[in-house]
Amino acid sequence: ADGEPQPGKDGQRQGHDMPECAGLQPGTFWLTRIVLLRSIAFIYFMAFSVAYHQNRQLLGKEGLLPSHLYLRKVQQYAGGKVGIEAFSYAPTILWFLDWSDMDIHLNNIALLGMGLSVFVLVTGCANMIIMFILWILYHSLVNIGQIWYSFGWESQLLETGFLGIFLCPLLTLRSIPRQTLPSKIVIWSFRWLIFRIMLGAGLIKIRGDRCWKHLTCMNYHYETQPVPNPIAYYMHGSPWWFHSFEVLVNHFVELIVPFFLLMGRRMCAIHGILQILFQVLLIVSGNLSFLNWLTIVPCIACFDDSNLAFLFSSRQGKVKDQVSMIQAKEAMGHKPPTHYGAYVRKVLNISFGVLIAYLSLPVIVNLLSSKQMMNTSFNPLRIVNTYGAFGSITKERTEVIVQGTLNEDPNDPGAMWEEYEFKCKPGDLKRRPCIISPYHYRLDWLMWFAAFQTYEQNEWLIHLAGRLLTNDSLAMSLIQHNPFQSRGPPRWVRGEHYRYKFSRPGGSHAAEGKWWIRKRIGVYFPPLNVKGLKRYFKERDWPIRDNQ
Repeated sequence: ADGEPQPGKDGQRQGHDMPECAGLQPGTFWLTRIVLLRSIAFIYFMAFSVAYHQNRQLLGKEGLLPSHLYLRKVQQYAGGKVGIEAFSYAPTILWFLDWSDMDIHLNNIALLGMGLSVFVLVTGCANMIIMFILWILYHSLVNIGQIWYSFGWESQLLETGFLGIFLCPLLTLRSIPRQTLPSKIVIWSFRWLIFRIMLGAGLIKIRGDRCWKHLTCMNYHYETQPVPNPIAYYMHGSPWWFHSFEVLVNHFVELIVPFFLLMGRRMCAIHGILQILFQVLLIVSGNLSFLNWLTIVPCIACFDDSNLAFLFSSRQGKVKDQVSMIQAKEAMGHKPPTHYGAYVRKVLNISFGVLIAYLSLPVIVNLLSSKQMMNTSFNPLRIVNTYGAFGSITKERTEVIVQGTLNEDPNDPGAMWEEYEFKCKPGDLKRRPCIISPYHYRLDWLMWFAAFQTYEQNEWLIHLAGRLLTNDSLAMSLIQHNPFQSRGPPRWVRGEHYRYKFSRPGGSHAAEGKWWIRKRIGVYFPPLNVKGLKRYFKERDWPIRDNQ
């Protein structure tokens, strides 16, 4: 049923679907494991890198949403104790550390994660202990990350990382650990993951915004996605029929192609190729964090050693040569002696498969439900989750433009308001859209959501305004341009609401060097000063310095 090759009469494996590559026979996954581990390590490295450079500003002791205050609230909710209830609500090793050193802990977690992921990325080998530590470390960040870590790719990385644990031997650190054959249960768990990711994304679209049925969503997507890039600017100007074709391709890849996984080895490989190409297109046309890079990872499980052999050196003694020798010995009937550990491993793999199947039950029910939820976890450890993206498409792009003034009276018509520029989000009309994927600016991403909500729903934004009023260096590291850097802090800060549209390539605005055109909607949040924010900050236990 799965198209795996069977031994022929001469003892050699006969591959009947895909051509052999560099002499390797199909049906084994030694090289697949190496590519999977390196890919997972690369995503972990990017995620921990983002954490190292931004977590102090967002979650640290003086961050916009301090994690120690969040843990304190969870502790109070759990009856004031750090017990099972508190830990199950927010599983993190930070429960066992001194919260007064939160900034140091956040940095150390990120640095340790970066170091371990670099080791796996460079060497191509890992054991269960290393992969488990990486999983625990990132779990510890996600579960205190609050709104900054509230998006589907966080759970997707945790699920992918959990599967990666069971790819490895318990202790051995070798690229080809001959006593630990790559488990087909784990390989199929990766395939089950990509099946759910893509089918979930396709179903949420069909059940969501009508523009997906009317084939018009791509008329808006490039302009209104959270963080557009320069390619999106030009793609937005494509004719209507091309945008309709894009939607049809999307439906084909997300709703039809996933079932290729069940049609044998060749169709499984075609599925992997199509999904990877689709994710590359998404990477090229937007800055969706490391989401699309991460989605490529389970696609690798669609390929066996014969498919991936071209990625490896053919030199004697290298991993491809080792796999070839293993296959040759198996073809001659020479199998390594079965140790006690092999039986333990079989029990572990079967138990793992049963766990994944059990935790998949609510996910399957959700996929079949007309009230499908997207990006939802049904267990606190986020081992098996439900996914989906862009179930609805915003038709207009709005932006919160944060401004400051040195004028004493914010209501003075002659007051000069100067704009702060963020790292990547649209602001300056002449600034080219950024290219950052797979890196991610969490503040810029949340500013997109804040623009179609209210400031009352985003208290962190008022916290940011208070930090801008004091030229706080920690907050300023999240900002691209501070107009008051050399003149002292502003007296007032406000938020203005604008509607943004791409300029037309070749049009008059583009000729002036403008990537965007905009129109003011109104006030987003009123002018604020340090004195007026003191009570607001004190109620939330946020520090504020009055250096004016």
